Amino acid sequence: MHKGSCLCGAVSFEVTGTLPAPDACHCSKCRKHSGHYYAGTDVPRAALTIHGGENLTWFASSEKVRRGFCRSCGASLFFDPLDQNKHDWIGVAMGAFDTPTNTKLRIHIFVADKGDYYDIADGLPQNQQ
Repeated sequence: MHKGSCLCGAVSFEVTGTLPAPDACHCSKCRKHSGHYYAGTDVPRAALTIHGGENLTWFASSEKVRRGFCRSCGASLFFDPLDQNKHDWIGVAMGAFDTPTNTKLRIHIFVADKGDYYDIADGLPQNQQ
């Protein structure tokens, strides 16, 4: 069981099972939502339990995705594809976990859009888009 929460604790969550290796998204929307790049793991919807869901606010950042954050402290928590018939997973922000994740970053995506103020030098694969 992996546990996590927002900054103020109004929203908490649990994920059962092993966490898939996360990716780091450098697209402009993820950078603006997170304040840097977004690192998240995609877990099966059935493996995620959210407590304090009434404190979540969802923002539709495109026609395909909404992003969940705490309405009290603003912490970025979830990346949710809207077509749930096609995607049986939800992205969970790696920085929101309170317990050890026992996983490592696997890839950088949308690096063509990354900020100019940092370099990616960890040797992991990089997808331009």
